[in-house]
Amino acid sequence: MIEVKNISKKYKNVQALSEISFEVEKGEIFGLIGPDGAGKTTLFRILTTLILADSGTATLNGWDIIKDYQKIRNNVGYMPGRFSLYQTMTVEENLDFFATLFHTTIAENYDLIKDIYSQIEPFKNRMAGKLSGGMKQKLALSCALIHRPLVLFLDEPTTGIDPVSRKELWAMLRKLKNEGITIVVSTPYMDEAMLCDRIALMQKGEIMTIDTPQGIIDKFPQKVFAAKADNMSRLLDDLRGYTPKSPEGDLGAHFGRFGGVKSCHTFGEYHHFTINNEQLTINNGQPDCSGARQNQLIISNLRNALIEIGHTNVIINEVAPTIEDCFMDISVRN
Repeated sequence: MIEVKNISKKYKNVQALSEISFEVEKGEIFGLIGPDGAGKTTLFRILTTLILADSGTATLNGWDIIKDYQKIRNNVGYMPGRFSLYQTMTVEENLDFFATLFHTTIAENYDLIKDIYSQIEPFKNRMAGKLSGGMKQKLALSCALIHRPLVLFLDEPTTGIDPVSRKELWAMLRKLKNEGITIVVSTPYMDEAMLCDRIALMQKGEIMTIDTPQGIIDKFPQKVFAAKADNMSRLLDDLRGYTPKSPEGDLGAHFGRFGGVKSCHTFGEYHHFTINNEQLTINNGQPDCSGARQNQLIISNLRNALIEIGHTNVIINEVAPTIEDCFMDISVRN
């Protein structure tokens, strides 16, 4: 459905996109996952024919983004990151306006948007600017769908809305996928990556990897451990080695027991970290065949080392890697 080849875009001295290439299958939910500044919005604007790329080519349903721009505009729905509907028009007036632009009516395609629009229809006479964040997103999505597009582009659709609305919106996207609509969605939220069929991890205008969410997790090369203690700020510094010396002792002196911390990042109430060397030897130098026992030795040795340099209430557990762990690991390696 979508084929992108070597798309690049530069704004003055900023390389927004650099040789971007990927394909999206028909009826797929494809996610562009990355932080602000990764190039997601620029890519969307190019694919929806709003701006031109500096180089590269792309097609949607076989239509070239330059030569066939009018066909593309008639057959895609685009919901930008910022609410861009007419705030001084009512909910119904906005929807009717966009239906008219595409030579259709609300009644003609109501079956496609009814699950979404029915939630805001009781407020159809309210000015769009007076809606809550979640209701604005539902109205914007309804307007993007009213002409039954082949491809739906959603640029960070859940930014700034509450968790319940986020969950509802993703449930709606699964239903739209079942209608045969191809969906390309961008998000900075790593947990939403698991809701896509395939994802591209983006940073600084480049795609670092493309795979299914579970496929990316399965490729994570190391075990991940989660740690917390009373002083989380100091714990992060010590695990990262930023403060190897402290009045209580030197954490670096204990690294030999477990191989040392390779990387450490904050994830909610825990710090996730990986180990330089997980292949510990025990029993007079003979390798231990038990992975579980190795992990327990790592946890025990590191906990003792942290306690020795003054940390209190130290908790360390092995955890399953997440997409965010994978993103941080790949971004560091790249």
